[in-house]
Amino acid sequence: MILSTGVMRAIARSYPTITMDVLASPANAAIIQDADYVNDIQGFPDPELYPKFAASKARLIIMHSVQARGPAQKIDTDPASIVGRVADFFEERTAALMAAGIARDRLILDPGMGLFVGTKPQVSLTLLRRLNVLKTALGLPLLVSVSRKSFLRTLVGRELKDIGPATLGAELYAALHGADMIRTHEPRQLRDALTIWSHIAGQT
Repeated sequence: MILSTGVMRAIARSYPTITMDVLASPANAAIIQDADYVNDIQGFPDPELYPKFAASKARLIIMHSVQARGPAQKIDTDPASIVGRVADFFEERTAALMAAGIARDRLILDPGMGLFVGTKPQVSLTLLRRLNVLKTALGLPLLVSVSRKSFLRTLVGRELKDIGPATLGAELYAALHGADMIRTHEPRQLRDALTIWSHIAGQT
């Protein structure tokens, strides 16, 4: 969906933070100026748009995708090499964005999960286990999105409507092992779970 700048500014008057979850493209370039966060599911592959990002206030969520760009595909990847592959992807994209004048502290990294990283559930599980490795190596905030992902449904044998407990389990693991932000369909559920964990751990 493409929103006009007028619609974006009307939304901004009602909500303190605006996140755009879009494929960055020339068609969307104008409204990027009014967003607080912009997420691109292929990690901002188009240098043509970098000057627009440099001139905006938005923080950029660089999402890793094994296909790098183009229409979505199902790709069989190797769990043993996925962490290095993701790290290389981020190093290349962050270097390109910073060279275009985008400050490093505006960048957030999303390693991707589910079909964005490969068809095998083990690939996503490996990334979850190695979140701290990625965070230490790259030195930037990590955003993780496992909510309702197909790899969870495969592992527990549940339909989409019943995947809430599996999602929460994966989200809690991510939050406790390096994720700075969680993108979720059930924010109240995750907030309550993290609140109880904090009480148990003596952090509140």
